[in-house]
Amino acid sequence: MPKVLVPLTQGCEEIEAVTVINILRRAGIEVVSAGLDDLPVLASRGVMLLPDTTLDTALQQSFDMIVLPGGQPGTDNLNADKRIIALLQQMAQQGKYVAAICAAPAVLASAGLLDGKQATSFPETLDDFPKVLQQAAAVVVDGKLITSRGPGTAMDFALTLVELLAGKAKRKQVEAGLVR
Repeated sequence: MPKVLVPLTQGCEEIEAVTVINILRRAGIEVVSAGLDDLPVLASRGVMLLPDTTLDTALQQSFDMIVLPGGQPGTDNLNADKRIIALLQQMAQQGKYVAAICAAPAVLASAGLLDGKQATSFPETLDDFPKVLQQAAAVVVDGKLITSRGPGTAMDFALTLVELLAGKAKRKQVEAGLVR
C-alpha cells in the first residue's frame, strides 16, 4: 500500500489539507499528517487540526509521496523549514512523487524542483520563478511532480493523486462514492 506524508503547518489551507487526507484515505492509501512541531495546527481559516505525528518522527519513515497544502502563512512556514526542503529534494532524487497545491508549489520551486517543469499554482505565486513553465490548468502532472491551483481544485488534485498511486479504477471507485 502506498504511503503519503502531508506536512501540516500553522496557517495551512484547511480545505486543501483535509481534502487530500480524506480522499487518499478513502482510496485505502496510508496517509501520515505531520506537524512541524508537537502543537495543534491552527489553519488559515481558524480550523484546528491535530496532526498524526511530528515531522521529526515522520522523517524516520519512508514515503511514496509528499503532498504540501498551501495557504498563508502555511506555505511560508513550509518554505522556511530546512527539513521540508531537504525531504523534497531527497524524494525527487529518489524518483518519488512530490505534490503541492495553491501557494505551496513555490516551496517546490524554492527547492529547485520546478526548473524547466510544467506546473500550476495560485495565480502569481510562481511569477518570481522564471524557469517554471507555468500552466493555468487545475492540476498539472509533469513526471513525478504534481501541482494544483487552490482550494477549489483540491478534490480534482486529490483524485489525481489517487489515480497516480492506486490506478484509474480506484479513482473511479472513490469518485463514485463522492457523488460528484
